[in-house]
Amino acid sequence: MMYFLLGVLAPIILNLLHLAVGVYVVVARGNLMSLGFTGLSFLSKTIGLLWLTWLGVVMAELDFRIYVPLLTFFWFFTHLVEAFVVQHYMKKNVSQHLQDIQV
Repeated sequence: MMYFLLGVLAPIILNLLHLAVGVYVVVARGNLMSLGFTGLSFLSKTIGLLWLTWLGVVMAELDFRIYVPLLTFFWFFTHLVEAFVVQHYMKKNVSQHLQDIQV
């Protein structure tokens, strides 16, 4: 049960939170602010991944050979989903004039 909670559910929830904030930043603040948030998001996600690794291996004493690959797989997969969703909203946020000049 702890493998599921910490290895699957925790990274999905944390990346969903980042996704919600990322979409809000793109829609409300624009693409340039979104790029800045992406940089900060990289740092906060790295800290979150390290914290979840420590929590699972040291505190919950989960087998790292099972837990770490499980955690990193779901972390990476949800990270890719977040990237494509934010990119979709960034493309919708571009003015018509800039779209006309693109090749």
